[in-house]
Formats: sequence, structure tokens, C-alpha cells
Amino acid sequence: MDFVYRFPVVKGIQAKREYYIGMVPLKMIPRLFPSDDEYVLPEYRAQRRLNSTRIPVISKYILDNRDNYVFSALAASIDGNFKFISTKENADIGVLEVSMDAVFLINDGQHRKAAILEALSNDESLGDETISVVFFEDKGLERSQQIFTDLNKHAVKTSNSIAELYDSRDDLAVITREVISKVPFINTYTDKEKDILGKYSSNLFTLNTFYSANKRIIQKDNSEDAQEFLTEFWMLVADNMTQWNELQSKEISKVDLRENYIITQAVVIQSLGRIGNYFFTHRDENMADRLRLLREIDWRRSALSWKLRTIRANGRMINNDAAIILTANVIKTSLNIPLDHDESMREKKFLQSINK
Repeated sequence: MDFVYRFPVVKGIQAKREYYIGMVPLKMIPRLFPSDDEYVLPEYRAQRRLNSTRIPVISKYILDNRDNYVFSALAASIDGNFKFISTKENADIGVLEVSMDAVFLINDGQHRKAAILEALSNDESLGDETISVVFFEDKGLERSQQIFTDLNKHAVKTSNSIAELYDSRDDLAVITREVISKVPFINTYTDKEKDILGKYSSNLFTLNTFYSANKRIIQKDNSEDAQEFLTEFWMLVADNMTQWNELQSKEISKVDLRENYIITQAVVIQSLGRIGNYFFTHRDENMADRLRLLREIDWRRSALSWKLRTIRANGRMINNDAAIILTANVIKTSLNIPLDHDESMREKKFLQSINK
């Protein structure tokens, strides 16, 4: 090997095979992993096809968080000659010499790699920063495809709730966490990790449900005033939900609440988000008085008000935008809030459909 790349690395062993972990300057990424726009059939490549829509999002993340972005390692197979030269002090630390004729095949991290290339084209100063790369010896296409499968097969997508719990860059996530922490009932019964609750969960809501509802309420206004409004709104909602209060006073069980009422369902919380948006937009001075009327709504699953608009004929919940609007229409009417044009049209079509 006359001309080589030299990477300081640490050697490891997995499944009786050697692999190496090195730190590679970002400016070396275009040279090691050049872009390949040629289409290759799935069975003849070692990776899924690049999803180009993801690249600008990841690149923007790097550029917008120049001082605190975080990237996990790339994984690559070396198709060509290489050798590991250990130090005298430690047999597992040394230099990996790779022939410049060798080809590096991405096994995991193709979208990160592509985003790095795009970010570098916008900010060359990123070039001296590094990313860790795990190098494997290439054993042919079949082995490379298996590496990709093994690296991705057991990956679990982070729930929206836990992402919003930990995300300090998303202003609405920060606001939602703060608001929930100030509303005792909601805070007590909100699962901050899961997006889907089991039948016997000790919680009634998910963090993501309130995050989505808050987005409906304040849209893109993440001001301190918006946070104060959300806190006041959800406090009033909690105070005026009869069955929530009955649960607090142990007059009703969680099982009874879930099975016989709809007020813990995501579609209802999203509908309340539409109610909140009305008050946030109009700044109705009578919000507290109007929300007291929540106590007079029949929230039982069996109530005719929800039939076919919130609950299907088979008793299952309807969880789509149409159901959210139609459910909100019932709540608005009960609170003496006028329907807007779109809501009125949706209501008219719904009534026509069930009266055929």
C-alpha cells in the first residue's frame, strides 16, 4: 500500500471479528464517502435508498445548532486493503492504514453523511470538527446488507412524548412541560414517556396529546403570554370537568372513567384545543364563565351527542380531524360559542349525512 489514509483508532472484537473506531474530520467525509446518485436495484446495494427530503432537515439542525449539535457514529465497511498497527503500550490502540484505492461503504448513517455534506457546503468551518466512524472489514454485498439489517432491525423510534419531554430547543415542548407541571390533575395523570397507553395504565393522558392540543391553541405564538394563557385555560378545564374531580375525590375509578366517559380520549383533548384557540384568538373576557358550562355537558360514551361524530356505531373512538371538529362543535355550542364558517359547513354536512 503506497498511499494510505491513516486513522487513529481503537480496536474491538464483535462476533470474533475485529472492528475499529476512529475520529474522522468532517472535511474528510466527502472524500471517503462521495455522493452516488446512480440508481441501483435494492438487491444490489447495501443500504436503503436515500430519502432526499430528510437531508435539509438534518443539515438545518447542524447549522442552527452550531454550538451544541450531536451526531452518533457512522458505520462503514472497508472494501480494499488495510492494516492495523498497534502502539507498543496497548495492543488495542493504534493506527488503521487504509489504501487510498479502497472503497468505504456506508452501513449506517447515510442520511447523516449526506446532511454533513450539505452543511459543509454552507459552512466550511465545520470541516475541522469530527464524527466517530466504526470501520468493519467488507465481506461482500451479502455481509454489508446483513450489517445494515442488524444495525437497524432492533432500533426503536423514540416516542413523541419522551422527545418532547427532553427537547429544550422546541419552545412549544418547553411550554407544554411547564403548563402541565402547573395543573395538578393533568400533571398527575399524564404519561411523559409513552404515546399510547395500555388499558390498565395508571395514567389517562400522554404528553404528546397536550403538546398537539397546545399547538392548536397558540399556533406559533410561543411567548410568555401564550404560556400564561395555556396555564389558565387548562386549569379552568380541569376545575370544570366533573368526572376528573370525581376521580380526585375517589367517587369514580379510572376504569369507570375510561370505559364510560370520553373525557380522557385524545380526540376530546384535541377538541378542547380548538376551544382554547377560540379564547386565545378572541381573548374572551368571559372564558372562566363559559368554561364552567363544561360541567353541564354529558360526557358519557352513550350520550347521543357523540354518536357517529366522536364514536363509531361499533363503540370505537374516531380519531381524525373531522371528529375533532365535530366534537368541538358540540362543546362550542354547549359553551355558547359561535361556530366559524368552516365549522358550520362541516356540521351541516354531518347532519345531512346522518339524516339520509
